[in-house]
Amino acid sequence: MNGAQHILDAFHRHNISTVFGYPGGCIMPLYDALVDDVGVEHVLCRHEQGCALAADGYARASGKLGVCIATSGPGATNLITGVANAHRDSIPMLVITGQVPSGLIGTDAFQETDVLGMTLGIVKHSYLIDDANSLPTIMEEAIELAQSGRPGPVWIDIPKDLLLSEAADAPFPQPEARETASTDLTEALAMLRAARKPLLYTGGGISLAHAEDSFRAFAESSALPAVVTLKGIGNPGKHNPYNLGMLGMHGSRAANKAVDECDLLLVIGARLDDRATGKLDGFAPNARMIHIDADAAEINKLRGADLAIRGDLNEILKSLADALQAEPLAISDWQKQCRTWHTTGGFHAADNDDPMAPITGPAFIRQLSRIAPDDTVIACDVGQHQMWVAQHYEFDHPRHHLTSGGLGTMGFGLPAAIGAQFADRNSTVINVTGDGSFMMNAQELATIRRYNLPVKLIVMDNQCLGMVRQQQELFYNNRESQINLDDNPDFVAMARAFDIPALHIERTDQIRRGIETILAYNGPMLLHVAISREENVWPIVKPGASNTDMIDETARTAKASKEQVA
Repeated sequence: MNGAQHILDAFHRHNISTVFGYPGGCIMPLYDALVDDVGVEHVLCRHEQGCALAADGYARASGKLGVCIATSGPGATNLITGVANAHRDSIPMLVITGQVPSGLIGTDAFQETDVLGMTLGIVKHSYLIDDANSLPTIMEEAIELAQSGRPGPVWIDIPKDLLLSEAADAPFPQPEARETASTDLTEALAMLRAARKPLLYTGGGISLAHAEDSFRAFAESSALPAVVTLKGIGNPGKHNPYNLGMLGMHGSRAANKAVDECDLLLVIGARLDDRATGKLDGFAPNARMIHIDADAAEINKLRGADLAIRGDLNEILKSLADALQAEPLAISDWQKQCRTWHTTGGFHAADNDDPMAPITGPAFIRQLSRIAPDDTVIACDVGQHQMWVAQHYEFDHPRHHLTSGGLGTMGFGLPAAIGAQFADRNSTVINVTGDGSFMMNAQELATIRRYNLPVKLIVMDNQCLGMVRQQQELFYNNRESQINLDDNPDFVAMARAFDIPALHIERTDQIRRGIETILAYNGPMLLHVAISREENVWPIVKPGASNTDMIDETARTAKASKEQVA
């Protein structure tokens, strides 16, 4: 077999049946090999960034490896944002690009770029193939590496001549059984039992470790009040009575209050991101911290842990659950206090009773959450709508919430939804996006139509870059700069140009009909939702400030009134 055929052979050995890509000159031998391979479904996206983000969405929704393919030069550089997005959120991804022939590397040949040099900081590992015979072994290494430990993208760059060259079969020995050292949790349990106000803080590491069931059992056994990061949304499920919701910059007052008051913070599968913690020296100031993670690099990176435990989250959570089931924690007063905070400081904004009133973001998302099936996958873009979904949609599983956390990539949602739909062709997948984000990768409407994917598209349109406008209003003396999008196209007509039906709504009494219509339609459909330009996400913490300094609409209005009187 030649190099290209060895790549497909590796796909078959590892049950990789779906890949996302865009052809070009230097990757053409692989595309030629695909002609004769009926076991791998290649999804042709309309931009290489769409390929990478679709592979990302596929991996998030399925828990499997996402694969994207592109040619050299601009093909490879167009993948970079999507690969960086996967790296920041620890998504398992295999990236394969063609490179100019071996003899032309370093000569500034047509469509040559130094892929390895440009991507060093956004991959878990990368390879430039210099010997066709090494390709089979490297494929095995790359596929294993992308998914093991803390997952992430692995990039293989292959010169065109080596894709065409014959390569010897490599021996593929069966992996040896791994021995896992037992973790001593005695000190952790002692700290939990000594604490009067312990708080559970979890992130995306729970689903990355496929530890959702183990976590739920632990959460039930411990009955710990809990907060989640943006990527941890869905960890506790919809019905956990101790879940206080998301903490951080746009978290609930209840969640941030509990962090501020707790005396022990149990961090599991989270990296203490700045959008979650706010100003670090004001974060959980009264608490000791236990940090449990699979990645040693995250422990003590931003805040020193009083106890650090590195290991398999499934095993650790099962052991903790068993111990606490046998001897429950005595924290009833703290549980009661947290429930009180949640009642008064959770995300409980009332729906608008005026049927003719303009649509508000939170009211729309709450209705969407009530109407959509429990197993619906929501793929968000980045902006105000992303935070409204995080605040007001009730997710029953973390893999139902696809969002760009670490990188904050506008344009993520539409291709991610495509990837999620390929992960399960029968699932309900909705892309919730804003008008700014939607235009970043709108070309992927053609991909939806090409494969007749039943993805539902909800465009929340305020004719501006809403999150930027809000921060300019609050923190830059309302000096607006380059945020107007009032020349947006007619999104309904735009969807119909791709042969995708579309509907426009603008009043509160139209919300239910609009949502039910797109969900009932047997195929892709777009719902264009007009919302007010002035609507903000509440609460909010000024970047760099402490989470205790949250600003909400009431406080903002009171401050403005005082300033007006003065």
